Amino acid sequence: MIFLLSTLAFILLLSVLIIIHELGHFMAARKAGVIVQEFGFGLPPKAKVLFKQGGTSFTINWIPFGGFVRLQGENALTEEDRLAKGSFGAASIPARIVILCAGVTMNFLLAIILLTFGFSFGKWIPTYLSMEDMQRAADRGVISMELAVHIDEVVSGGNAAKIGVPQNSILTAVNGIPVRLPDEVQRLQAENSVVTYSILSGEDFSEVEIFTVNLEDGKSGVVLSLLAKELSSPKRSLLSSLSLSLRETKIMTEQTIIGITNLFVSLAKSGKVPEGISGLVGIAHLTHVSVQQGFMTYLRLVSLLSLSLAVLNILPFPALDGGRLVFVIAEFIGRKPVNRRFELIVNGVGFLFLISVIFLITFYDIVRLF
Repeated sequence: MIFLLSTLAFILLLSVLIIIHELGHFMAARKAGVIVQEFGFGLPPKAKVLFKQGGTSFTINWIPFGGFVRLQGENALTEEDRLAKGSFGAASIPARIVILCAGVTMNFLLAIILLTFGFSFGKWIPTYLSMEDMQRAADRGVISMELAVHIDEVVSGGNAAKIGVPQNSILTAVNGIPVRLPDEVQRLQAENSVVTYSILSGEDFSEVEIFTVNLEDGKSGVVLSLLAKELSSPKRSLLSSLSLSLRETKIMTEQTIIGITNLFVSLAKSGKVPEGISGLVGIAHLTHVSVQQGFMTYLRLVSLLSLSLAVLNILPFPALDGGRLVFVIAEFIGRKPVNRRFELIVNGVGFLFLISVIFLITFYDIVRLF
């Protein structure tokens, strides 16, 4: 049952993100007087024409992922077809820029709306890139959190390793004195040659263990870090939630750009896809996990992917909206259109490259999962 639900959630996720994107192009094109020949739900081959309205055929297609819009003259080769009334090329340069940016804008708006909704209910914790940022947020009352000392690593051959102190556990007390910060542990150890650790271990940190550790120069042979053990967030006003959603959008946009940059740097250097980059298989897995964790987790994934889709599409790369935008800007600067055959060839090569990258990422997704 959960597999079926996850599959449907995955199809819905991709379809919503892409259809929202295409809806932006559709509305902007209609506003500019560009004829939208087809608005397709799913991908070809065509299954059925639902209805026709305003010169647009609304269709259902056999592949149940996403959707598309087909603008009149967007792939025209001749000047006559390009400049025909109602064609994309006949629209003014500002209108074409708006049409190309409209899909990305819709994805950004969807993410902001979903983030505002999630933050207003107090269900989501904002993203923080460091523990210091998280602590400052807690001091301002933006979030509530319970700090804990986490044992990141038990050094091989050290005194802690010899008596079986578990890695990836929580150190709750030293000699019966509760600790919340690594500095507190260091201070207590500096005063003793032998200490007793109270530790929570196991997958959910529910197992209580006690260890007596000999110290050498005040050290037991463990690497500690600060862990936010429990995080919660209060319900917020709409204005406060909107402010947080804009902040989240900024952070996640920056992180997406960093991730894409790291991807191409890694591909250029080693031909490998770095950790943290997911394709369709990885997204399907994330969808499955989010469905198991609940509707709000699923919505947050939708908002994150909507932002990622927006950032990816606005990149000045052939075949993407940003790449097509470059040709429109070049037309404005040069005061004449770029050669259509050249543009189509560049976009075609760019498309093949992107498909190759997608297949490579998918391969790494499968390797990491199985």
